[in-house]
Parts: sequence; C-alpha cells; structure tokens
Amino acid sequence: MSHPYRLREIAQQSGLSLATVDRVLNRRPGVRPSTVAEVEQAIAELDRQATQLRIGGRTFLVDLVMQTPTRFSSAVRAALEAELPHLRPAVVRSRFHLQEPSSPRDVVRTLAEIARRGSHGVVLKAPDAPEVVEAVADLVDAGVPVVTLVTDVPASRRIAYVGIDNRAAGATAAYLVAQWTPGAVGTVLMTLSNADFRGEDDRSAGFEETLRDLAPGRGCRALTGTDGLDATVLDAVGAALEADPSIDAVYSIGGGNTATLEAFRRAGRGVNVFVAHDLDGDNAVLLRQRRLSAVLHHDLRDDMRRVCRIIMQTHGALPGPIHSLPSPVQVVTPYNTPGAFLPRH
Repeated sequence: MSHPYRLREIAQQSGLSLATVDRVLNRRPGVRPSTVAEVEQAIAELDRQATQLRIGGRTFLVDLVMQTPTRFSSAVRAALEAELPHLRPAVVRSRFHLQEPSSPRDVVRTLAEIARRGSHGVVLKAPDAPEVVEAVADLVDAGVPVVTLVTDVPASRRIAYVGIDNRAAGATAAYLVAQWTPGAVGTVLMTLSNADFRGEDDRSAGFEETLRDLAPGRGCRALTGTDGLDATVLDAVGAALEADPSIDAVYSIGGGNTATLEAFRRAGRGVNVFVAHDLDGDNAVLLRQRRLSAVLHHDLRDDMRRVCRIIMQTHGALPGPIHSLPSPVQVVTPYNTPGAFLPRH
C-alpha cells in the first residue's frame, strides 16, 4: 500500500485514529478487512485530490485540425466546447483549423505553423498520407503530442487514436443492409469522401467483406473523391444511378446524404435502406423524417473528453496509462434518437 502521504493526512481523510492507520499500513494483525478498505479508500481519495491540485490553475492550449465538411467539423467543435467547462480546475483553450476541400499539403502547412507557434496538443483528422506522417513526427519532435480523431494515421508517431472501430462499423452497416433487405440482389451504393482517410478505407473494407458473406447476391459500387460536399456528391450519385439501374440501397461513409437523396429524387428512384454515419445536424433531420434507415453514432463529447485527458496525461497533469480504445457505437433509428438531437418545443 505505497503512498506519498503522511500518517496524519490519511487518518484525517479516513476518520480513523493514527494508531489504527499505522496498524493497517504496517500490516499488523487484528485489523478488520473493513478497516483496511477504509484506509485504501482514503488513500484513493487523497490521490484524486492531489490530481485536482496538480491541474488547478494550469492552462492547456489545444489545436483542432480537421479536413472535413463543415457539418461534421461544426459537430466536433460544439462537442469540444461543451466539454471544456467540465475539465476544471484545468483550463483548456482551443484553436480551430477547419478545412473542407483540401489536400495533405494544406494539412502539412497547418501542422508546421502549429509546430512553430507551439501547442500543448493537436487533435487531428487528416488523410493517411506520407507527408502527414512526416508532419506529425515534426510536431512530436517539437514537443507537441498528436491525437488522431475519427480516422487514424497509424504509421505516425501520434500518441493515441480516439474514435470508433471503423472496420467493425462498416461490418455493422452491412449487417443492417442484409437484415433489412433479405434476398435483395440490387447494388448497394457506398459513398466515401476520400479513400485516403484510413477510417473511411477501413469502413469500406469491413462493409464489403461482410456484405459478401451475408448477402452474396448483392453488388457494391463505391464512389469516392467527393470530399463529402453536397455539390460533388449530387453529381457523382446522379452519374452512378444512371449507370446502374439496380442501385436500391446506400451506405454513406463520407456524408453528403441530403445530396444523395436529392439525386435519387431527380432520378425518380427510391432507397430501400440507407445507413449513414454521425448525428450531425443534417442527419438528425433526415432520420426524423424517416429518410435515413439508421445512423451509426458515437458520442463526440465523450471523444473530446478523452482527447483532452490524453493530452493532459502526456504533460503529466493526470495519472494513468494512455490507450487507444474504440468508442462505443450506437445504432440510432428514428425511435431511439438521443435527447440532445430531438427537436425542442
């Protein structure tokens, strides 16, 4: 039962006498197990209080760097800002570097500028490209830890990945499609924003592999390179529908779902099942309107809380090992939408 505390501190915290605490700590006989548990609890409480004292008054500056459509970056930004007050007594300030269509070169320039100015940590959603891997290494060499969010850059020196198990999410989407359209032989349209994102690539691999297993009569047509933007998604989906009259289902990996549905409307076609990702503003509305069958959702606030804790751990402000653990995924339908996404009356 090692600890850095004085005997008197433990006795005061536990409400036990000095003599009793001394007997417990020195493992002398004649002590009840419940008394040992009281001393252990007191030490654990002192540990938590020491942590609060250690981070009290400290300010951490975190940079959020994302290449993603505004509808998703807005959701992430709102989640982070909602969590900041709950991180007290530490103070976390954030800077946002949010880009829609961009290249790895744009991300690299942003990361180089952060390395020059300094930061306590970078939260990164970017393509898994060699130049991004190199830029992450430069940040780490400059003393700036990097946490990847939603999509990983696994070959980089990032300290952790926070987000869902993307391959499992893709497999879940295939399961839903197969269950809701048994015996169907039409093509499933799978839309990605950019195949250079490792997370999207993992989702598509999990989806195609599981769909082959569960619905061998179905084909899968992948669309990528749209950046998830409505204008490019509309054109790409329209062309795919014209080329393949059997498309009757959609798995949306990269977003642009309003545009996808508009392309089906213009083609005079219906969607038998439509599985999407993330309860952003657009998807929450489409789900309520029954235009999406299900949304694979994870709690972005929980993700941002974990990101901030990891950055504080890296700087020694919080104890414990740093792990990359997948976020729990919830299959959201119009009947179990979380309260935060329901309309207010």
